[in-house]
Amino acid sequence: MNRHASSVTRHGTWDDPIVCRCEEVTVSQVVRAIREGYDTLEELKRHLRVGMGPCQGRTCLPLLARILSRETGRPLGEVMEEVSIRPPLVPVPFELWRGR
Repeated sequence: MNRHASSVTRHGTWDDPIVCRCEEVTVSQVVRAIREGYDTLEELKRHLRVGMGPCQGRTCLPLLARILSRETGRPLGEVMEEVSIRPPLVPVPFELWRGR
């Protein structure tokens, strides 16, 4: 279990797959958070730490957006407008920044 996961986090199962592998967040945890009132991508990111691991959300944020769209009935495009993606979108070797 990673250092940020709570003691109630369980690894994904067939009936409760993992949405965010970096933070080990499952579909049921996302749905529960949405039902508790966390109904934007930014709120879900801050509450569940989704998208804050090494992948920086490249895999999990689109999945999170689809779940949020399904659970709230809002169009996917509207849900995706709520998240701010900050560069770099792809990891860059540090040597490129040193100018050698």
